[in-house]
Amino acid sequence: MELHNLKPAPGSNKSNKRVGRGTGSGYGGTSTRGHKGAKSRSGYSHKVGFEGGQMPLQRRVPKFGFQNINRVEYKAINLEALEALAAAKNLTKITVADLRDAGLVSKKALVKVLGNGAVTRALEVEANAFSKKAEEAIKAAGGSVTTK
Repeated sequence: MELHNLKPAPGSNKSNKRVGRGTGSGYGGTSTRGHKGAKSRSGYSHKVGFEGGQMPLQRRVPKFGFQNINRVEYKAINLEALEALAAAKNLTKITVADLRDAGLVSKKALVKVLGNGAVTRALEVEANAFSKKAEEAIKAAGGSVTTK
């Protein structure tokens, strides 16, 4: 293979559709825009959500609910997951970075440790938040908690 015999893969190059260049081209006359009306004219743009005069969906469907802009969303990690991670990697200190590396939380997630399960070893746990039950269980096992 040399530069002079390189070719694109068959079917990968398409020629442009040359519209409005006479009837012989097959795309003359209306230039593939149908007949008359606003959509056939240049500069046409429809309003977002416009449904031809029919009552649009965002007005047909009732409004409901409330989104609190101050809500802080945490990724929940239970004590049993911490215990399993500590056993698998032989850890005594567990940080948010360790949870990320293990694939338990995503890159930007805030972590809250919840009290489902039990802790048998003394762990130093660092997270963004703890439930009371989780905090008590970690301290009862001889560990410590650090809020990040």
